[in-house]
Amino acid sequence: MSEIAPDRRPRIAISVGECSGVGPELALKCIACAEVIDHCLPLLYGPVGVIEQVARVVGLSCPTVGDNSAGCSIIDVGEIDATKVRPGVFDAATGAASFEAVTRAIDAALAGDVDAIVTGPIQKEAWHLAGIDYPGHTELLAERTAAQDCCMMLTSESISCVLATVHLALADVPRELSLDKVFRAIRLGADAITARLGRPARVSVCGLNPHAGENGLFSYGEEAEIIEPAVRAARDLGIDVTGPLSPDTAFMPSMRESTDVYVCMYHDQGLIPLKALSFDDAVNVTLGLPIVRTSVDHGTAMDLAWQGKASHQSMLAAIRMAIDLC
Repeated sequence: MSEIAPDRRPRIAISVGECSGVGPELALKCIACAEVIDHCLPLLYGPVGVIEQVARVVGLSCPTVGDNSAGCSIIDVGEIDATKVRPGVFDAATGAASFEAVTRAIDAALAGDVDAIVTGPIQKEAWHLAGIDYPGHTELLAERTAAQDCCMMLTSESISCVLATVHLALADVPRELSLDKVFRAIRLGADAITARLGRPARVSVCGLNPHAGENGLFSYGEEAEIIEPAVRAARDLGIDVTGPLSPDTAFMPSMRESTDVYVCMYHDQGLIPLKALSFDDAVNVTLGLPIVRTSVDHGTAMDLAWQGKASHQSMLAAIRMAIDLC
C-alpha cells in the first residue's frame, strides 16, 4: 500500500485585523475561494465570536475553531464580548483583539508553526485606545522580530513603491530622513524586485521637495546631502538606480515604463500613485524581516463593515503573494 503524500501547502496565518471593520468579511471571502484552499492552509487569527457573527450576517461559511492541520480553521484570540461589537464601531476591546491577533501570528511564524503572515487592516485609533503605542504593523513587526533592516513596499502589476519613512507626520519627515534609510530602501527594493523578475531591477528614487529641490532653491539640502549620496552608494554596488527625480513627473506613464520599483521619501508620496493605479490589487510587503509578511493596502472601511459589499481582491492578492514568497 502506498503512503499518503504529505501536504505541502504552506500554512498561512491570516490576522483579520479590526473586527468591527471589513477585515473578518475579507478573510472569510478569501478562504471561500478555491485557489486559496488549493494552494495553502489558512488559519484565521481573531475573535471567534465576532468572526462567526460576521459570517452569519453576510451569509458566508465559517471554519472550525482550533488548529486543523487538514484545512482552514480559526485561532481564537482577544478577550471580547462578541454581542457588544457593532459594525463600524471600534473601541479599546476591538483594538486589543486586533493587536493580540497579529502578535500571536508573528509568534507562530517565528516558531515555525506557520510559513507566512497576511494581515488585515487595523484601526490605529483602536490600538491607541487600548494603550498600544505602535503606529502600525511595520513598526511592531520590526521590533517583535528584532529586524534591524526592514522597510515597507507596496507592490502590484502596475507599480511598486518602497518607502524610506513610513507613519510620520509630514512635518517630521525631513528630520527623520537619513542617508542610511534611503540607501536601505533602495537596496531592499532592488533585491525584492530583482528576485521577482529574475533580472536586475530598475530603481527610480524620488526627491523630497518640489522639482527634487531645484538645485537647492526649494530645499534644505535633503537631495544634495541625503538622497544623492544614497543613490551614488547604491550605484557603486551595481544597482541600476536613477534619481533623485522630480516627484511630480516621476510617475508619468513614460517613467513607469522604465521603472521597476520607486523609492519614495514619505508615505503619501508612494501611496497616492499606487492606490490611484492599483487600489484593488496592491499588496503591502515588509522587506527585511526573518519571516514572510504581506498585507492589504487599504484601511478598515468602517462604512462598508459587515455588509457583504467590501472587495476582497487586495487580501486575495496578499495571500497569493505570501504563497509565492513561501
